[in-house]
Amino acid sequence: MKLSIMRMIIALLAATPAQAMEKAGEKRLDEVAKRGTHVMPFDLEKTTHVFSKTNQGGLQQVVVKDKSDVKQVKLIRAHLYEISEDFKRGDFSKPERIHGKGMPGLAELKSAKSGRIKIEYSVLPDGAQIAYSTESPQLVDAIHHWFDAQLRDHARHAVPGHFHSHMHQK
Repeated sequence: MKLSIMRMIIALLAATPAQAMEKAGEKRLDEVAKRGTHVMPFDLEKTTHVFSKTNQGGLQQVVVKDKSDVKQVKLIRAHLYEISEDFKRGDFSKPERIHGKGMPGLAELKSAKSGRIKIEYSVLPDGAQIAYSTESPQLVDAIHHWFDAQLRDHARHAVPGHFHSHMHQK
């Protein structure tokens, strides 16, 4: 019963409208974008990050704004594949280099035992995605906090996706 109530609360919090989420200040947005150029090979101005929360975790997508931009699609796919492999090994150093060591949710994700979070990379016609799922309510909460932090820090280049009660793969 407690688990069901906790999941309902998480679902309600995750469904908070994007307008209610505060974006980072302009200085922070500039700093994050600058650090991001050293980690992400694609052009932030030509791409959009989409963060969709789920009951089991979330779905992180990066897509091109211009579907004919094959170069950016290749760069997105290479980067998301690389970080998905890093994350499977518990290495979250790349987001840490962009967002800082105190990024919400990151400490919990880094300390999760191997196999506690299922991480699945897949290609999209206009980019790529990583699906995160776990049975741990604490790790679901960490993923949601991590997504919220990324939405704040990438506000110029990111949008919240729709809340999914089940993981949808493309």
